[in-house]
Amino acid sequence: MLNSLYTIKQILLINLLLIAVFLLINVSLYSQISPGDLSEAHAHLEGMSNCTECHTLGEKVSNDKCLACHKLLKNRIDSNKGYHSSDDIAGKECIVCHSDHHGRKFEMIRFDKNEFDHSKTGYELLGVHKKQECEKCHTKEFITNDEVKKKDYTYLGLRTDCISCHVDYHQKTLSSDCSSCHDFNSFKPTTKFNHDITKFRLIGKHQNVECVKCHKISTLNGNKFQEFANIPFESCTSCHKDIHDNKFGPNCTQCHDEQSFHVISSMDAFDHNKTRFKLEAKHQFVDCKKCHKTKLTDPVKHNRCTDCHKDYHESQFAKPGKVSDCSDCHSTQGFVGSSFTIERHDKTEFPLSGAHLATPCFVCHKKDTKWNFKIAGGSCIDCHDNIHEQFIDQKYYPDASCKSCHNENQWANVVFDHVKTEYELLGEHKNQSCRACHFKPVGDGRYEQRFSTLNNDCTNCHTDKHFNQFENNGVTNCFACHDYNNWKANKFDHNKTRFVLDGKHQYVACAACHKKQQIGQDTYVLYKLNKLKCENCH
Repeated sequence: MLNSLYTIKQILLINLLLIAVFLLINVSLYSQISPGDLSEAHAHLEGMSNCTECHTLGEKVSNDKCLACHKLLKNRIDSNKGYHSSDDIAGKECIVCHSDHHGRKFEMIRFDKNEFDHSKTGYELLGVHKKQECEKCHTKEFITNDEVKKKDYTYLGLRTDCISCHVDYHQKTLSSDCSSCHDFNSFKPTTKFNHDITKFRLIGKHQNVECVKCHKISTLNGNKFQEFANIPFESCTSCHKDIHDNKFGPNCTQCHDEQSFHVISSMDAFDHNKTRFKLEAKHQFVDCKKCHKTKLTDPVKHNRCTDCHKDYHESQFAKPGKVSDCSDCHSTQGFVGSSFTIERHDKTEFPLSGAHLATPCFVCHKKDTKWNFKIAGGSCIDCHDNIHEQFIDQKYYPDASCKSCHNENQWANVVFDHVKTEYELLGEHKNQSCRACHFKPVGDGRYEQRFSTLNNDCTNCHTDKHFNQFENNGVTNCFACHDYNNWKANKFDHNKTRFVLDGKHQYVACAACHKKQQIGQDTYVLYKLNKLKCENCH
């Protein structure tokens, strides 16, 4: 058993030695035949058994064998595409440009990049493309063919459409033919784009509008995006705000054109009554520019009259929490005249009554050149002069209220309780007007008021026809003979004088003793006789 195992080991060892010898001999032979190591790209073809992969026995390298491996290149040549189909290369042997056996690091694809005519590839480099390094475009990032993408180094596999290298900024919303709008110098501006060949031709002011005004920039799918397709343009309101809120319909061109919205192309068809401000009465005859002072399309404040008209009354009617306007009293028929009624006046702080009802407004509210409706308080002296100031004691008319004596129906009808003073009116005094005693004529139609300065002496009002005959200590007491009912001396008793009437004297007429006297133009009866003896008369 041991001998058998030993025999097997010997056989195996002999076989291994034979294999090693064969290999050494084969390598030596190949080294003598091969001109050198293959490049890294062809390194897997090393060995005598692989020579026929590229070489035909007894002949040089065959193009057919090259293209049998490089199938993608063969397809392009068969399709008459690419550099290898150009006039300079077509028909040449591959080995002329791509020889091998020069070592592992040998570059089989080599040429002067600066002198290379890229137009022979079927894709001419224009504009900015001319300035790019080859590696900027010929990179795996832009290769879409999976077989080609496996290669470590290749100039194949690129497409000629822009979006194969560049990000499709328009995200498939526009044609993939970028060159229909852009050139090769810069993506902006789009020198080849002509808006007139689109469905929306730019006319008038639209020609000066920045693109971004209509073609908004946003974010789509996480990328910056500018919308050029599917923008509505069927009517002006697709882009422009209808400041008229569709009152005139969606067709703005009825009045406007593309030259300017601020220019009205036709006013004949314009109906102002469809606006928020209907033209009535005098407004119908106002020139448009009186209200639309800048542009006809500029918004005009119109909710209140004072938006256009000056507040003639200068906010006299302004009240907290209440907005007043001219239309409260006036109409579009004109500012002259007022719709402010007596009923409305009665709701103010000063209701109209009596003679005030017949008083024209201007008497109280236009005492000078301007109307004044902001009359302070409700006192009489706010409108009327206090002619009694400094003449009548305030205790008889507190707060200078005229109503203490007068009323609103008739100013001359005075009601005053004279008992409140120190002089009660009796007899004929009751029938006298206040003016008779308290207004003394001083000439030229003027009067002197006498109230607090008037005392109780009769001679303050009445003429002393007796020429001071009965004066006592500067005061004449008329009541010694007269009363308040008439001027007759009903109270006179001759027997209480220094000369008592008795006998026949009782029947003697007064004038027999009391003769008339003349002083200048005045005459009076002499009652004070100092001669009382009989011989003075008899």
